[in-house]
This record gives sequence, structure tokens and C-alpha cells, in this order.
Amino acid sequence: MRNSHEQSTFLNSGIATEDDKIASTRIPVIVWVIIVTVVTIVWQTMSAPSLLLSIIFSILMVLHIFLYWRVNQITRNSRMLYVVIQGVLIFGSAVLVSDGYPAVLIGLIPVLIGQTIAIFYETAKVVLVALILYLCFVLNIYFLNGAAELAILIPLLLLMIIVVVAYAVLFYRQVNARVRTQTFLLDLELAHKKVEELTLANERQRIARDLHDTLAQGLAGVIMQLEAVDAHLIKGRTTRAHEIIIRSMGQARETLSDARKAIDNLRSRATSSIDFSEAVKETVHRFVIAIGLKTDLTCQIQTPISGFKMEHVLHILSESLMNVARHAQATQVKIEIIEHRNGQLRMLITDNGSGFNVEKIGKLSGHYGLIGIFERARLIGGQIHIESNSEGTVIHLTLPL
Repeated sequence: MRNSHEQSTFLNSGIATEDDKIASTRIPVIVWVIIVTVVTIVWQTMSAPSLLLSIIFSILMVLHIFLYWRVNQITRNSRMLYVVIQGVLIFGSAVLVSDGYPAVLIGLIPVLIGQTIAIFYETAKVVLVALILYLCFVLNIYFLNGAAELAILIPLLLLMIIVVVAYAVLFYRQVNARVRTQTFLLDLELAHKKVEELTLANERQRIARDLHDTLAQGLAGVIMQLEAVDAHLIKGRTTRAHEIIIRSMGQARETLSDARKAIDNLRSRATSSIDFSEAVKETVHRFVIAIGLKTDLTCQIQTPISGFKMEHVLHILSESLMNVARHAQATQVKIEIIEHRNGQLRMLITDNGSGFNVEKIGKLSGHYGLIGIFERARLIGGQIHIESNSEGTVIHLTLPL
């Protein structure tokens, strides 16, 4: 079923609230009622002066104005009750001032009809109320002054109704437009706050990944090398220990350099102009120098890769190699990075280590490397698939170029 907003031919937007639309008419209506009151009292006084009659009529008009001012509270309980009370006041006042009644009826009935547009919203109800008020107007004129007055007052009433209703339609549309604009501004403000929250959350995740992929990985490599130095010193192999210390110093410097690059990246987000294949070879070379693990590399990429995607792919490669060194107990690593004809990059990292339980990914506290891999793949529109068993582990990244 269509709701009342959709049925209305007067107000199509349905954006403004009932209180906004009704309350917005109070001031102009009250000013008009005061004008009608003054004209009626002057008209009645010129025909049959009566101070008591003028006072009573003024009291009724004050009550009429009071109801207009409290229209929001009354219509919340009963819309029809408000219209009935206002109609009784209008026709009762017209009967009271027998000489000035045309000003009351022609001045106030169209205003009440115009206000019903905002009260009921529905065309059928507005037309029904207008017909009832029109019928009451005809009967009131007929019983007060006979049918002779109808030929003059009915055209005036219809003209006033047309003018007031046209004004009401335009006025309420303006109110709708204003409230719609306010609603859009509020929605825009809420959306802006949501974007800020999401941006902050993404930045926190990015900082966490950068810290993990620079400082954490670098320190982990230095620790592994120092452990190897300790083992060689215990066995009296000072020459070998010294060689590893030299490599550890180089690793520490590279870690510091990576940390500074990460800080610069957080500040400027500048993309690197380095060739992707060269960057892959440099990453693998640093891994081989630091760990000493046999590594086979195949890299065949012709399509240029954006700095954003390159950054994440290199971090995925670096994190995968570090996990092999720290956990896999492997003796060999094979890296294959090729470009398929369908415009996809495929990277396979395979080791012959002891493997692990892939179902525990993301469930162990303090182990965030694989979580970072999946996050980076998602950010660049790629997919990560990991297979692992007692014979080794395969990390498969597919990425659209």
C-alpha cells in the first residue's frame, strides 16, 4: 500500500517533518488572523457598534490564534479534532458578528483549508475537509442572510481558496526544500565522520603492517644472526662468528634504512620509481645474505606495476621469506613471479620445510605476519592461498595488473 506521502499531489518530497511544515505557517497565519479580526470589528462597528460584542469576538479570535500557535501539540493527538475546533470557532464567530461575518468566513476558511495540506498530506482528506467547510459556509450564509448573498460570497470564497491553496503549496514546497537541504547536510556530516573513522582505522592497520615489515622483520633477522654467532663462539669458531657479525651489522643498517623509508612513506606516501624486477631481486638478495638459505628466483614481469601495488607485493614477499627463515626449518626456497596472458601476476613461494597448520592463521596472539599478508593482498585487489603440510609450504598470490 502507498503511504500518505506518496498519495499526496500537493507535497511530493515527504522530507520535511510534520512539525516543521505545520509550525512554519504559524506566523503568517496569525498575522492574517489579526488583520481579519481588525477588519471584522471595524465592519461590525460601522453597522452596529457593540463593545461587548467586539470583546467577545476578540476573545474568540485570541483563542483561534492560540490554537494556531499550539498546532503541533494538538495535531499530535488528533488532526481532525484540531480542524473541527477551528471550524467551530470560525463559524461561531461569524454568527456572533452578523454584519461582519463575510470577512470572517472568506478570510479564515481558505486559511484553514490551506493548513490542512500540511496536517493531512493526503489529497483526498484535504478535498473532503474543503467540501465540508464549503458546505458549512453555504448553510451559514443561507440561514444568516438568505440565498441572495450566496451569489456574491461564493465566488469570493472560491477565489480566496484558490489563492490560499496555491500559496500553501508553494510555501510547503519551500519548507520541504529547506528541510531536505538540512537533512542532506546532516547525512553528509555523518558520512564525513564515518570516512574519517575508516581512514583512521586503515592508517592504523597500515602503520602496524609497516612496523612489522620493517622493524620487526629486521630485528628478527639480526636476532637469528646473533644466535648463530653465539653458537659459533661456543664452539670456538671465531672467524665464522666474525663473518656473521659483519653481516649482522649490514642487516641492522638496512633495517634502520627501511625504518626511515617507512617513516618517510608515512609522511609523504611517495611512490618509488624502482623497477619491479630489480626490487624483487634486491629483496631476495638481502634475504640470502642475511639467512644464507638456498633460493631460486624466476621473475618475468613486463607490464609496469604501480608503486602502491609494488610496495605491497614486496612486503608480502619479504614477510613470506622471513617466515620461512624463522619457522619452516627449510633448506631450499623457490620463488616464481610470472605474468599471465590474462593480465594477472602470479607469485609462488615454495619451501621444503616442516609446514604448519593453516587453520591457526590469525588465531595465535603475537603472530601477525600472515594476517598482514592477507590484508596487503586485499588492499591491492589480490588473493592469497596458502597450502602447507609436512613436506613444505606454498604461498600463492594472484594479482590483477
